[in-house]
Amino acid sequence: MKYTRPVVLTIAGSDSGGGAGIQADLKTITIHGCFGISAITALTAQNTVGVQDIFPVPTDFIRRQLTSLFDDFAIASAKTGMLHSPEIVRVVADTLRPYPDLKLVCDPVMVAKSGDRLLEDDAIQSLKTELLPLTTVVTPNIPEAEVLWGHSIHSEPDKERACEAIHNMGAKTVLLKGGHEGGDLCTDLFFDGESFHRFTTQRYPTQNTHGTGCTTSAAIAANLALGKEILTAISDTKTYMDTAIHFALSIGHGHGPTDHFAAIQRESSRYSVLQALTEAVEYFCSHPAGDLIPEVQTNLAYGLPFALTHGEVAAIPGRIVSLKGMPHASGCPMFGASRHIATIVLTVLQFSPEHRSVMNIRYDPTFLKNARNLGFEIRSFSRENEPKEIKSKEGSTLEWGTREVLTRYKIIPDIIFDKGGVGKEPMIRVLGKTPMEVVVKALKTGGIQPR
Repeated sequence: MKYTRPVVLTIAGSDSGGGAGIQADLKTITIHGCFGISAITALTAQNTVGVQDIFPVPTDFIRRQLTSLFDDFAIASAKTGMLHSPEIVRVVADTLRPYPDLKLVCDPVMVAKSGDRLLEDDAIQSLKTELLPLTTVVTPNIPEAEVLWGHSIHSEPDKERACEAIHNMGAKTVLLKGGHEGGDLCTDLFFDGESFHRFTTQRYPTQNTHGTGCTTSAAIAANLALGKEILTAISDTKTYMDTAIHFALSIGHGHGPTDHFAAIQRESSRYSVLQALTEAVEYFCSHPAGDLIPEVQTNLAYGLPFALTHGEVAAIPGRIVSLKGMPHASGCPMFGASRHIATIVLTVLQFSPEHRSVMNIRYDPTFLKNARNLGFEIRSFSRENEPKEIKSKEGSTLEWGTREVLTRYKIIPDIIFDKGGVGKEPMIRVLGKTPMEVVVKALKTGGIQPR
């Protein structure tokens, strides 16, 4: 049996720092289940701080790369990135023109995240007149759209007019990215010549967004190669990018890269998360630890790497109860089984992606004394300080209290506790990187020596 994958071509510059360019493209294409091939247009001496030098690849050699690839591979889609000069734009357009059915994504790369110019001024006209008419979708950010359109963009009507103008240059569709705008939400505007469509996601407070344009265009190209319609390809790309940016990497001293592997790492970990949680629950239930269980019962949760929603945190449905002094799990671990404990996990993950497990146990001053003697880091919050708008919102206290502690102390403690409030039982919450680590901490806090 012969195995194959859709082939996706990236025509772009090399980013020696690995966060953008062909390096980012090939990672993204591979993660999407396609086979990536490349034609390099320029070499850069580049890192997260800036671009120190650019060495354009001779146009004859770019042509040879492309001819070699098209002679051998059945290319399902392609994307362009850094093209640098008008001569490079022309040779790329000339080589692609004989393939009118090729799904082409054009990322009109003009300026690096550091502010360094990546496209010569006299190449812009070549891009508009020679490459855009071959393009399935062009993906400018707002500054790039302003250059292509020739006018400043300050409003939603401006964005629509810019899309219409760029579409009139020959691109079949336009995706105007809204990452440079302010606000809590980020909205990309899509135009297909007849109607507009908006894609809105949350904006994350991070400077580590190096390579987002390259990664976005590569993901769209891969999704098109997989046979997806354009709106589905973009929607799926937005979901992928949301995770990649949310868990962007603090690598280097400048603008770090997005995490291209965050989404796939999270999904591939489902079985191991459930297995680790099962083993930890069974271990806990093998000890005479019924005294650790509060009136509201106990739960132990473990989130997927890079978990974003309650459904990506596994816990025990029905919780862990005490029967004749011994803990007893009411069911097998399931994702989405507990909203309350999952809320704490998701909040902690925003401060430390490594700390993915939480367990609640009964509040007892003796337990806290034991924990202090063990050298555990202990922090607390008071429900008396809870803002009224938080109190009035069901289920918000745990998120507020956890965030209050982690923001104030800048560490991930072993224990966060509160002394309760009106109608609220006091509680100790044990934090850790794995459920087994959390269970061992909980047992020791309760004065029980783990076997």
